Amino acid sequence: MNNTERLTRVRMIADYQFGKGIGKELFPDGSTFQLSRTKRIRQVLYSGKRIATARAKDGFFTLSIEGASVVHKLLPGKRLRVVVSEEAAPFVEKGKTAFIKHVVEIDPELRAGEEVLVTDEADRLLATGQLLLSPAEIMAFDSGAAVDVRAGVASKKEK
Repeated sequence: MNNTERLTRVRMIADYQFGKGIGKELFPDGSTFQLSRTKRIRQVLYSGKRIATARAKDGFFTLSIEGASVVHKLLPGKRLRVVVSEEAAPFVEKGKTAFIKHVVEIDPELRAGEEVLVTDEADRLLATGQLLLSPAEIMAFDSGAAVDVRAGVASKKEK
């Protein structure tokens, strides 16, 4: 499989995961790939920065902050978003877990396990992570973790 075929494949997965047309923006021409020993796509890089990593269990992408900001710009309104309160924002952007009691709003189309964007009420991107529960559960419960934050805009660590 050459790079052109890999690029086509990752764009198709991104279109499915995040919405039509996102793949081309998320992975522009010139994207490079880090492969596993079995030659599967592990990471997609663009100009030396990690944009996304393919999850081994399902092939879907986990986003870096660079990747998340591209998706954030392209997706309208509240799509793929978990909105947290202003008092939780400083912690979440440092890469801390977003808890249920701080969730102000959530995209009802989301499913547990999906990659989400965490924003504040002004729709400023704070972090990217994995949704731990369904939107209905998050709205029903009072406590517990809502989003396992992978990377915050102010966090230095990249998982």
